[in-house]
Amino acid sequence: MELYNLKDHNEKVSFAQAVVKGIGKDQGLFFPDHIEPLANVDELLDLPLVERSQKILRHLIGDEIPELESIIADAFTFKAPIVKADENVYALELFHGPTLAFKDFGARFMARVLGSIRGDKHLTILTATSGDTGAAVAAAFYEQKGIDVVVLYPKGKISDLQEKLIATLGKNIKAVQVDGIFDECQDMVKTAFDDVEFKTTVGLNSANSINISRLLAQVSYYFEAVSQLPKEKRNNVVFSVPCGNFGNITAGLIAKALGLKARFVISCNANDTVPRYLQSGKWDPHATVATLSNAMDISRPNNWPRVEALVKMQGWSLKDFAFGSMSDAETEKTMQNLYKKTGYVLEPHAAIAYQTLENNLKEGETGIFLGTAHPAKFKADVDRILGIDLPLPQALADKAKLASQAVELPADYNTLKAYVLKELKLN
Repeated sequence: MELYNLKDHNEKVSFAQAVVKGIGKDQGLFFPDHIEPLANVDELLDLPLVERSQKILRHLIGDEIPELESIIADAFTFKAPIVKADENVYALELFHGPTLAFKDFGARFMARVLGSIRGDKHLTILTATSGDTGAAVAAAFYEQKGIDVVVLYPKGKISDLQEKLIATLGKNIKAVQVDGIFDECQDMVKTAFDDVEFKTTVGLNSANSINISRLLAQVSYYFEAVSQLPKEKRNNVVFSVPCGNFGNITAGLIAKALGLKARFVISCNANDTVPRYLQSGKWDPHATVATLSNAMDISRPNNWPRVEALVKMQGWSLKDFAFGSMSDAETEKTMQNLYKKTGYVLEPHAAIAYQTLENNLKEGETGIFLGTAHPAKFKADVDRILGIDLPLPQALADKAKLASQAVELPADYNTLKAYVLKELKLN
């Protein structure tokens, strides 16, 4: 698989090189210049998740990872069911993995790919999270030899349970709560990748959705969702994706480029840079606003250049996207309305995806919105909004009892750099 840097088309890399590098020159993202459609989508939809995913990812990646099939079998050990939430509307529940979030798919796949290709080289994973990425990455790499992980997250801006999943592991997992917002955490990661000496010294890599391995893994569950529909409904599907950094919807669009018949709805919270851009044609990020749907609190989404590159590559139009944004008050009302109507429990991110889907669903279409995290990860808000006492899954109940091992740092790259070098005993 050949990929090129979206900011410097002269920089071309293989899939393995892109996974190790994470990001290219000038902070450019790696992406293919073409995607060959699958010849047999209908046949693939009749296969089980793991076998289908092996065929799809082998088609995309090619022959450079000989053990790809075993990596996928080891990574995808949990289900991604669609559950009826309303009339002709299904939730794709992506929270049945070890950290109860969709990020488990990409993080587990990436961890196993890196473990396969790193050889004797020590790697340091530096990643920023606005919620679920950090937990999934931490769990995927926990106790993996030769790899240290540093997770940055904005202090007080992720849920207590999300933080517990990141900050209670210890060992090779270093949790850093940053006195700032997610965009500042993300900027620190970008600056680290521009620091050539530091990057080389620590063997720097990122597990954010900028890493192509995570995106490709996520392609698999869009096919899995459609495969669970009756065959007569498979050709008229609409996916509503709660969008923060826009990696998830990029994966869905790759699935579409491969031949999956679907259209996509961009669902945002008050951090609505992309909806406003699609409406006005003007890219005008505002200051990031803290919301109930914290994983979407991103005003400068990293993966948007990939969306535009894919749209251009496929001859699509940005005008083809349906989109919408919602306030916290509207999010709460949506959660209450659906719970009262059908008993389905939404957390804030899924609520935005559900309501934006409802607002854009046409007659004869089957809607699927992405449930990206278990509602219990937002227990305090869900309980308050719905007036219930949501039980904690065992994975969360166990973590809730543990003490945080996180350190607190300012939103300053040099302070972070000194901390990493000291922790890895490299200064």
